[in-house]
Amino acid sequence: MGRPREVRVRVPGSSANLGPGFDTLGLALGLYDEVEVSVASDGVAIEVTGEGAGRVPCDEAHLVVRAMRSAWDVVGDAPPGIRMRCNNAIPHSRGLGSSAAAAVAGATAAVVLAGRDAELERDTILHVAAGMEGHADNAAASLLGGFVVAWEATGNNPRPFHAVRLETHPGIHPVALVAGIESLTSTTRGLLPERVPLADAAFTGSRTALAVLAFTQRPELLLAATEDRLHQNYRRPAYPASAALVDTLRDRGIPAAISGAGPTVLALTTDGTLPPDLDLHGFTALALPVDGVGATVEID
Repeated sequence: MGRPREVRVRVPGSSANLGPGFDTLGLALGLYDEVEVSVASDGVAIEVTGEGAGRVPCDEAHLVVRAMRSAWDVVGDAPPGIRMRCNNAIPHSRGLGSSAAAAVAGATAAVVLAGRDAELERDTILHVAAGMEGHADNAAASLLGGFVVAWEATGNNPRPFHAVRLETHPGIHPVALVAGIESLTSTTRGLLPERVPLADAAFTGSRTALAVLAFTQRPELLLAATEDRLHQNYRRPAYPASAALVDTLRDRGIPAAISGAGPTVLALTTDGTLPPDLDLHGFTALALPVDGVGATVEID
């Protein structure tokens, strides 16, 4: 394909871990960031609307620009300058994959502006985006859509991040309970121990395997499949209200987990609704469909 002058990329947010699948399981959600990038003669100019407006950098430090630069380091053909407009709907620092979505958007825009086919360059895009994140669960969900299983290859693999996309059972209707506070992944990861008891590791491994079945074929198993002993309890001090909400939901038979690094809570309902008497003070409920497409591209 030729080198276009302008590209528009639409990327869904995501929820990662989904209980037991730490750095492994992800689910794409119908909440989108849109990025429009055009080739310019020089420099970088950025306009941001929606989430992050007035807060994120509008220069080379912008995460989308950094992802584009990383992708051009791989595929070459960087343009002399860029003009970019970002319209963001994914809340920042809430556990809904905003950073991964930005990285996927930037890497996708870069490979397209370099004259490459984004579909054929999915490995490159995942390599760049997951490399910036340090894990592939959110990035893979935003890139591929649906329910994903991600892993990192061992050894000296130049592209260690991999993922497969599976079809999500149509009976699963997520509700994101977005916390009014923010949380940094670096902070919550700092609460995790280097070692866990063998019994907890075995328990969480069994639930991760069960989650693959539950999300794709047997949603009635989700309550058991979203149990975790690997990370959520250790992170309770970072967001006690979110942890308490997870407990309340689960006590009422609703599969729920901390979304990614939190503090958003993900409830996995059968119809997109929650009990009317549920106390959601401090949270905003968003019924979000599972996105089954992932990142999409329009070229001018």
